[in-house]
Amino acid sequence: MKQTSARWLALGALFMGFAACLAASLCAGVSGMGVRRVWELLTGGAGDAVEAGILFHIRMPRAFAACLCGAALAVSGLLLQTTLGNGLASPGTIGVNSGAGFAVVLAAVLLPPAPLLRVAAAFTGAMLTTLVVYGLASRMGASRLTIVMAGLALSSLFSAASDALVTLWPDALLDRSTFSIGGFGSVTMASVQTIAPFVVTGLLAAFLLSPGLNLLLLGDDTARALGLNARLCRFCAILCAALLAAAAVSVGGLISFLGLLAPHMARFLVGNDVRWQAPFSALGGATLLLACDTLARTLFSPYELPVGILLSFLGVPFFLGLLFTRKKRGEL
Repeated sequence: MKQTSARWLALGALFMGFAACLAASLCAGVSGMGVRRVWELLTGGAGDAVEAGILFHIRMPRAFAACLCGAALAVSGLLLQTTLGNGLASPGTIGVNSGAGFAVVLAAVLLPPAPLLRVAAAFTGAMLTTLVVYGLASRMGASRLTIVMAGLALSSLFSAASDALVTLWPDALLDRSTFSIGGFGSVTMASVQTIAPFVVTGLLAAFLLSPGLNLLLLGDDTARALGLNARLCRFCAILCAALLAAAAVSVGGLISFLGLLAPHMARFLVGNDVRWQAPFSALGGATLLLACDTLARTLFSPYELPVGILLSFLGVPFFLGLLFTRKKRGEL
């Protein structure tokens, strides 16, 4: 009871942090709108048309996109770490993001633009990449480090293929630079509305799968003895992880390391119970991406950094620390 109460309190504190980051994202910027002014505009008060345009057509889509993409990448990373049994796995480190990105570029070259084209192409690329990595892990008995190295090799391959396509067809993807780094500079409310159903569906599926994923942590034989179809549960989790990563990539581009950072933060707070890790990862991922995006566009104002750069500065030391710690424990 005490542990459950402590977890609920921690979740409440995290939600308050998320709300503060959301408010900061809506208020911070070169236009100088304060909290009171933003509140007046949100509640329908009369105001300057320029300020209303900045809030409703630039800041709100960007903030909502960061929330959805942060939650999606964090839970996708959690699902991949659980199903692969590898704490180093994430959509960025095993090549899922790059596979989705290559599929987006390929679709932009071969097919006419359509509202759902990016999501469909990204899902196809993410799913195929995830299945390749999962097949390597399950059939070859590869070590944790081998899986990550194979993922990094796939990531390099897909990045090179994407660069080749953009070189040959430079007008196919106009936001290629931001897309390859990860950022929300060109996000619109229409794109947010496009991915929202997919992200919500993926998050709900992850929450429903969490009891079965807890059993998978005990081992496949134990899970089967307890009545779980381990293969079906693992496949559904992989499908869900690919859907979430694809939705995030289609709007935010190739944002790295968030899917690695947020699940480990959740695991530190609530332990190895996936039923609690899922909501903590979703809320933590949304909060972290919101905070990083706000800092990326305000630290060097009027210049703006893509949020992927700031996350890389945070993620690379964390990833190297994980490698060093697990090597000392003999887990690699």
